[in-house]
Amino acid sequence: MSTDTQAILAGQVGAAAKAAGLVVVSSAVGADFSGNPTTRFMLGLISDPAKTQVLELSDKFDFSRADLLAEVGTYLTEAAKRLKNPRPDVYLTLHGLPLSFGKFAWPFHLSTSGADTYLVHGEVRLEDGEESILHAKIAASMTVTFAEIVAAPEQPFAEGFIYNAVRKTMDQGQLELVKSGNRQPVPVTTRYYSRWQKKFSFNDTTETQRQEYLAAKVYWLSGVLGGGQPVWLLDPRDAQYLNTTVPELRKTAEFLAHEGIVQLAGSWAADGEYATPTEALMGHRARYEVEVGEALAFIKPTFNEDMRGGHTNM
Repeated sequence: MSTDTQAILAGQVGAAAKAAGLVVVSSAVGADFSGNPTTRFMLGLISDPAKTQVLELSDKFDFSRADLLAEVGTYLTEAAKRLKNPRPDVYLTLHGLPLSFGKFAWPFHLSTSGADTYLVHGEVRLEDGEESILHAKIAASMTVTFAEIVAAPEQPFAEGFIYNAVRKTMDQGQLELVKSGNRQPVPVTTRYYSRWQKKFSFNDTTETQRQEYLAAKVYWLSGVLGGGQPVWLLDPRDAQYLNTTVPELRKTAEFLAHEGIVQLAGSWAADGEYATPTEALMGHRARYEVEVGEALAFIKPTFNEDMRGGHTNM
């Protein structure tokens, strides 16, 4: 990447970040999976620069396209709200597993195995407050046909649905958290996207399930991992993952607050978007620990145990 190109991109990212309430703390030249140049921007909250996340863009990214710029603006605005979480890297699965997402190498790259797919590598780790070493190295893949749906194969346009695809694959018991191991596949196909509705679809949920999900999210992200700091309840990524809308999540959050399960509080919670757990919620520790144990048992491939014991006709 030339110095001029990098300077132009840095200026564009800086302006877009500022509009979203973020600041570029630092930037550095990087490289994607194939060795092509990228720029890694460390973004921080203007109100709290210590809270940061990485934005990595390739040198081919065209910031001059109005449609791309608008979507980047939305991504950064959501990132600013998510960064107010005590653990903005942690997401919850429907089965109750708190997972951190990291080490993602953007943008997508073409498969080197000859398959007609684009890949992005990353890692998820179990975050149960016990310094667990259980994790899964993943290789999320999308077909060339599916890639036509995505405005650009870059982080701001794919991170959300990739994270949700990982969670969905975990829900289906097709990813295992291990102490060590090879990369596990996460296929992202058109079954996750409705061309007619022009939206992603992952899990059909009931209102009861959404109540349980948000309560568990506040328990883990605030009560266990976040020192009681407020957690953002109206994350559009969760809305997409749960096949609902942000307004519906707001209603769910208000119900939980009315029932004394969560408390809408904190310096960023005046609009009811953030919450902390009540003592009543934190009293359900045993229940949530059982859920984690059951979820870990569900995703463990029992056929491997049978094979180790010699019980196989293969």
